[in-house]
Amino acid sequence: MFITIIAMSSTLMYNVRYAQRGGEFYLRPIPGLQAVEEAVGRSTEMGRPILYVPGIQDMDQVETVAGVIVLGHVAKMTARYETSLNVPVSRSIVMKAAREACRESYMMEGRPDMFNEDMVHYLTDDQFAYAAGVNGIMVREKPAACMYMGKFYAESLILAETGNSIGAIQIAGTASQAQIPFFVTACDYTLIGEEFFAASAYLSKKPELIGGVRGQDMIKIAVIVTIIISAGLMVLYGNTGIGFDVSKYLTIR
Repeated sequence: MFITIIAMSSTLMYNVRYAQRGGEFYLRPIPGLQAVEEAVGRSTEMGRPILYVPGIQDMDQVETVAGVIVLGHVAKMTARYETSLNVPVSRSIVMKAAREACRESYMMEGRPDMFNEDMVHYLTDDQFAYAAGVNGIMVREKPAACMYMGKFYAESLILAETGNSIGAIQIAGTASQAQIPFFVTACDYTLIGEEFFAASAYLSKKPELIGGVRGQDMIKIAVIVTIIISAGLMVLYGNTGIGFDVSKYLTIR
């Protein structure tokens, strides 16, 4: 186990350092991320706001953290194009984190005057009351783009259907397996699972983040190859007695 940890850590560190030294990695194009700037541009042209929903869970959920990180990148674009941003949240801690992410983004773009704390506002902790509140915002303000990035449950289809009814371009991202089919059905673009978690690397283009994504992919490939080879050796040893019992080396005792 110790050797495995060292190998994984070394792989991550090598790829991050390689990226920081100027090395280039190929990143598979993800249509949903490429459409983020398109959605912001569409909102700017139409003079209508962007609605960003960072899920309904607190900051102890990794999907919520990823959603707030993506919000920071979206806020940079809205500051650059002078587009209105509306972020209703269902948790007070998320509200604070989202406000700071937006504030920092507007300052980095040199437009601190455009930042307004009310662009990130609290609705309610209740699941369906929150969904009803967001639906009301959609119907009243008719945003040109709706983005759902975070942890969602049964309210996912309610939100996506309402956004579809007002003609908004919709981009969703979540790792909730039960909700992905609803987003795929009702939204224009959907980030599925790991695509969502890699969004910050794609949008920021920071070498250390891109190197981290590459390193994680290399580790996954190594784990998959190890599982396949180990399974083959186990079957061969169990049926013919040829080889050795690989479980002695892979099982933690």
